[in-house]
Amino acid sequence: MSPVPLVAPALSLAGWTLIMEIWMYAYRIPDLEKYKVDTSPNMTAESMKKIPRHRQWPADNYNHLHEQPTVFYATAMCLTLLEAHDKTTVGLAWAYVAARVLHSLIQARTNVIMQRFSVFAISGVILGSLVVRGLLRAF
Repeated sequence: MSPVPLVAPALSLAGWTLIMEIWMYAYRIPDLEKYKVDTSPNMTAESMKKIPRHRQWPADNYNHLHEQPTVFYATAMCLTLLEAHDKTTVGLAWAYVAARVLHSLIQARTNVIMQRFSVFAISGVILGSLVVRGLLRAF
């Protein structure tokens, strides 16, 4: 095991974010031309509505990976500084990463809202558990 085992899940989620960025561009770049989206400096959000919603789901998810996961990155860093690398904490970190990857796949492929929300709620509970573990160790 790595002497800093929380780095691996944090970097894995960062890597997943980059995969979602590639997925976003794989759709976005050809779709801009296909649907004749105005790409001038005067473009508006309205012009993006020419692209079908299902083709925008990977971009939506990419944006979501810059929201709640930022708390995960900060928490993982703090837990590392607190030397909180017991099996439960590391397991929770990996569970959080798995939940976020599953959330991405649901959103980018089918976007079934209740499935996505359930996974999001589970990831929030996992993240909350990590924060509490850090707080208990810090104080």
